[in-house]
Amino acid sequence: MGLGIPIWAIVIGAVACVFMLMAMLANLYRKAAPNEALVVYGFRGPRIIIGRGTVIFPVFENFRVLSLELMSFDVAPQQDLYTTQGVAVTVEAVAQIKVKSDTISIRTASEQFLTKTPQQREGLIRLVMEGHLRGIIGQLTVEQIVKEPEMLADRMRATCAADVNKMGLEVISFTIKEVRDKSEYIANMGKPDVARIKRDADVAGAEAERDTAIKRAQAQREAAVAKAQADQERVLAETLSLAKQSEAQRDLEIKKATYLETVKKQQAQADKAYEIQTNIMQQQVTAEAVKIQQIEKEQQVKVQEAEIARRQNELIATVLKPAEIERQRIETLASAERQRLITEAEGQANATRAQGEAEADIIFKKGDAEARAMNVKAEAYQEYNQAAVVDKLITGLPDIVQALASPLQKVDKITIVSTGDGNAAGMNKITGDMTKIAAQVPALLETLTGMQMSELFAKVRAIGDKAPKPDDVPPAPLKGKGAGA
Repeated sequence: MGLGIPIWAIVIGAVACVFMLMAMLANLYRKAAPNEALVVYGFRGPRIIIGRGTVIFPVFENFRVLSLELMSFDVAPQQDLYTTQGVAVTVEAVAQIKVKSDTISIRTASEQFLTKTPQQREGLIRLVMEGHLRGIIGQLTVEQIVKEPEMLADRMRATCAADVNKMGLEVISFTIKEVRDKSEYIANMGKPDVARIKRDADVAGAEAERDTAIKRAQAQREAAVAKAQADQERVLAETLSLAKQSEAQRDLEIKKATYLETVKKQQAQADKAYEIQTNIMQQQVTAEAVKIQQIEKEQQVKVQEAEIARRQNELIATVLKPAEIERQRIETLASAERQRLITEAEGQANATRAQGEAEADIIFKKGDAEARAMNVKAEAYQEYNQAAVVDKLITGLPDIVQALASPLQKVDKITIVSTGDGNAAGMNKITGDMTKIAAQVPALLETLTGMQMSELFAKVRAIGDKAPKPDDVPPAPLKGKGAGA
């Protein structure tokens, strides 16, 4: 207290002493970075500090820093390296080496490299690696060195591992950077492959061009074939179309010809039917005239008896044999027509004569039939119930035949084509068909009436076969073809 030192001075002095002590401690404390190792040596012996700090007492201890970073340097021997083939090559490689991270390796590396600079350290390592590289190159061929660089690197790492391990180091990688030679062995080495590859490329190109040409030719051929097929199909379609058109035109012409032929045939049939009907009417008129003349000449005294006889003969002719008379008449007409055609070829004179004889014969038969019919007509009318019905049916036959032949009246013209088949050709065919049509009329009447014509004719025949009365003796039939003329 007696000294009189102020408190603040004591405090400042204490703080200064603390700072000085802290500065001294900071100067004594050393830290090792992650990429380095502290090698401390002194009164406590050598120590290796990695990734932490330690206090180093001055005068009594000292330290050095050993780098743990990766060292990368070129391995390129200046002398030529000879392969097992005796070829001199120059090899340039890149090596990457570092100090191992364990304490023993760091201590070993410190013993050998701690006082050397990085360049001196790399020079020592390069010499070792170049020696091993020379030995390995002498065991390989140029082809192996060039084509299998990884194999060379693996062998280099395996060979150097023992030596660098003794230095506390390890080979991280060894890579061949360049291989060359002065004799151009490497350049010539690839020429066969280049030639082969070029040859294969040329062959492949030629084959590709060939395949392209083949494909192009095939495509052109297929296109030509397709076009030819299309043309053929088009021509075939056109041909078929023309053929169908021709067939249709032909069918149309045939149908037209058939229609015209049918029309002409129907017209001819109508003309012929008209002619036949006209002949029938003329024959009937002639027969009536002959009958009237006969009655006037033979029945002048007994008009009543002649009238009865005429009616009897008319009834017989109408009831007993109408179908037979009609058939004979049609056959006679057919024969007359056939004879007319024949006689026309022989001469007009003979034809006229034959036609006259035929007409005379028809007139004679008609008159004879009508005369016979007159004999029984009177007696038949006495039994009018049966005979009258038959008379009406028989008298209706011409109307039926006329109705059947009425379509022929609409035919303007008939063209007859004769094939020379005897009686079944030409006009004979038409007359034969007309005969068949007329012969079907009695069967038609049987179907419509339900009565058999044969039974009706039998009853009429029985009436006609009765013994005539004394006063009703029929006159003698006409004789000779010229009767009634």
